[in-house]
Amino acid sequence: MKINLLLAIAIAFFTSNSNAQSIAHKDSINTIIKMYYDLNVKVSQADSSPTDVENIFKIFTDDFTYVHPKYGGVYTREDLHKGYLRNQKAGRYNGNVTDIKIINKIVGLDSAVVEKRFITKDEGEGESQMTLFEFKKGKISKIFEYW
Repeated sequence: MKINLLLAIAIAFFTSNSNAQSIAHKDSINTIIKMYYDLNVKVSQADSSPTDVENIFKIFTDDFTYVHPKYGGVYTREDLHKGYLRNQKAGRYNGNVTDIKIINKIVGLDSAVVEKRFITKDEGEGESQMTLFEFKKGKISKIFEYW
């Protein structure tokens, strides 16, 4: 419930300010990245629902792309959406991921590079991983995974 309220407030704020300026403010970028990781932890739980998946996609642009060369290359918004729902239905989200810890972040012009670690029940704190986020009008337009 808390995440849904935060998501609604953030979307309302970003869309209402989008005509004033198309460049996302550093605080906005930080908020959206935190929201993205919080929502992914929620989806990773065994009791997550398709609504939890939908909440992630509310913070993506319509032309969003996800790039992960190690795990298959380039995914459209639709490809990624289907993958989330397929994994959820297959029970792959089992609660093993308990948190995502941001180690370092560099925020630039409509972009940010994040160093993060998954925290899991099985292994604790995992290896550092690097992710590039790009933004358009207060939403994530591209995620490029470098791990």
